[in-house]
Amino acid sequence: MALVLSEEQQFLRDTAAEFLDEKSPVTHLRELRDGKEASGFSRPLWKEMSELGWAGILVPEEYGGSGLGFAELGVVIEECGRRLSPYPLLSTVVLGASAVLLGGSESQRKDILPGVCAGETILALASQEQGRFHPYQVESRAERSGDGYRITGEKKFVLDGHVADQLIVVARTAGNPGGRDGLTLFLVDSAVAGLEIKRSNMVDSRNAARVRLDGVEVGADRVLGEVGAGAEILDPLHDRACVALSAELLGISLEVFERTVEYLKTREQFGVLIGSFQGLKHRAAEMFCELELAKSIVLDALRAIDEKRLDSARLASAAKARTSDAASLVTREGVQMHGGIGMTDEEEIGLFLKRAKAAELSFGDAAFHRDCFAGLMGF
Repeated sequence: MALVLSEEQQFLRDTAAEFLDEKSPVTHLRELRDGKEASGFSRPLWKEMSELGWAGILVPEEYGGSGLGFAELGVVIEECGRRLSPYPLLSTVVLGASAVLLGGSESQRKDILPGVCAGETILALASQEQGRFHPYQVESRAERSGDGYRITGEKKFVLDGHVADQLIVVARTAGNPGGRDGLTLFLVDSAVAGLEIKRSNMVDSRNAARVRLDGVEVGADRVLGEVGAGAEILDPLHDRACVALSAELLGISLEVFERTVEYLKTREQFGVLIGSFQGLKHRAAEMFCELELAKSIVLDALRAIDEKRLDSARLASAAKARTSDAASLVTREGVQMHGGIGMTDEEEIGLFLKRAKAAELSFGDAAFHRDCFAGLMGF
């Protein structure tokens, strides 16, 4: 199978690039940041993106979506990465909609997914509790209370949590922190009593929140999937998040590489173009090689999710590790080759470095996923 885009996917890429160039270039992120936009993004623009079908790419047509897949969504996310577009594709589409599709009942799907596709409903996954990603290190508890559950605990780095209409909260109904068994997913309305959400200021100017649940009451009909078997949803959900982040990291890296090469062609030092220096040529060649490898693994990982292949978890970890390493190299080199101005806020290259680092650490960094890959290979 050739690792290239189909004609339809290339058309989607061109359409997304044209739209984002006009509506959400890097300067748009600056405007949101400097204007201290409460949501962290423009609601009207998210509505426009949804009208283009982006919010419903993964959702079957019967729920208002287009019934496409991660191969198509990855194309859009890669273009968003090129422009540092701060919109809730990861939180609402990759994590939220996927969780409902993987574990939701028919009534839950009909209740939630049409709103997601229309750009009217924002979802957020409230899972992580530690400073570093650990999928099963969950201390939050959900205890039986009448016909439902009472949830108590705290969550960190909840992507778009401060603007979410509903949270997907991971809590323990059994077992101990660190164990895979005993986790349960709950749908929690953002306006419910006992729920406190506080926005976090992130280095990449993106949206995250701290969430505190103090005896939050939910009905039994708000459980996603089976009680105590939440890991069966979380595992593929984390794989999807990693593949989506890999596509974004690829987009970030490609944009930084292209900007850096262009800078090498125009910046003069000692009366000559710095691109003529052999040392910089070698460094640019290394970046190019790393990016070519990253392109292939991302394309394969996206398709593995769509095809439900047995090696999809392994490829998700491989893609996240590969693109995290590549993005770290390319963004650091990009800043260095831009010289002193690369360290200033005036030059956009530094904004890419910040976002790349945040994306690398989300859902496990390169070292975490190399360890996962080794484990999945039997080592």
